[in-house]
Amino acid sequence: MIVNPLLVIAVVAGSAVGLGIFLAVRELLPATPALGPALNRLHPTTLAPVRASRQLDWLTGLSRWVRPPTKELALLGKTPEQYTLSLILSGLIGLAIPAMLTLAAATVGMSLPFVVPTAAGLGLAVVFAVVAHADVLSKAKAARREFTQAVCTYLDLVALQLSAAHGPVQSLERAAEVCDGWVFQRLRESLRMAQMQMQSPWDELRMLADKIGVPELGDVGAIVQASGTEGAQVHETLRVRADSLRDQIRTDNLARAEAITSRLDVPGALLVFVLVGFVLYPFLARI
Repeated sequence: MIVNPLLVIAVVAGSAVGLGIFLAVRELLPATPALGPALNRLHPTTLAPVRASRQLDWLTGLSRWVRPPTKELALLGKTPEQYTLSLILSGLIGLAIPAMLTLAAATVGMSLPFVVPTAAGLGLAVVFAVVAHADVLSKAKAARREFTQAVCTYLDLVALQLSAAHGPVQSLERAAEVCDGWVFQRLRESLRMAQMQMQSPWDELRMLADKIGVPELGDVGAIVQASGTEGAQVHETLRVRADSLRDQIRTDNLARAEAITSRLDVPGALLVFVLVGFVLYPFLARI
């Protein structure tokens, strides 16, 4: 029986493309939330399952070598192992694209030197890994801005609860229950963790602020702590801090808008030069 090598290459290439489409669709579909990680966030333990730790030993060691952005990952709710795995998968996708194109070209009779797909694959692997890293930083930057804006609302809500003669701990918990969204969900998880571990909520908020790189959240804990330990009336201080934070956010938004506008001036200037060229071309052609 004679096996056609081009048919084998076509079948392997089609199978690889089909597997890639299946994995992409699987990642896009909403997944069932895992109960174990959620319980671990609420009640963290020092003892992890031995089987899972053995399976992730190589990935944990590799993530330490990669040096992932810990604060950005904590803000996005991802682990260093997930970040490292995303870099590896992105690099493998970039490495496989030239190989797939070479196989497709071989089916139509075109042959390329071995150096071309190898160099292109290595280059695309590095580019895809860098793009995956930049995507994490970009998402974390947007999430940090959203978290800071939510802290403004949280400051006002805590001030209202304190004005209604609620205690400092109760004010923090009741203010976090008012709104929905992932930011207030993180706040509720932190306050619930402080309650389960018999810790003060402002210390837990400061720990969360240091963990995710949002110092504005630590200000809430520091201000409310003065009310809990010294008995001071701090609702006016909370409102003043919220107003100053809004001014800071407004200034940052204006600066970002001006930067985007300045970048738009470059293509506008190029368009003017192109239009001037179209206008002057008939006159120059007659000379």
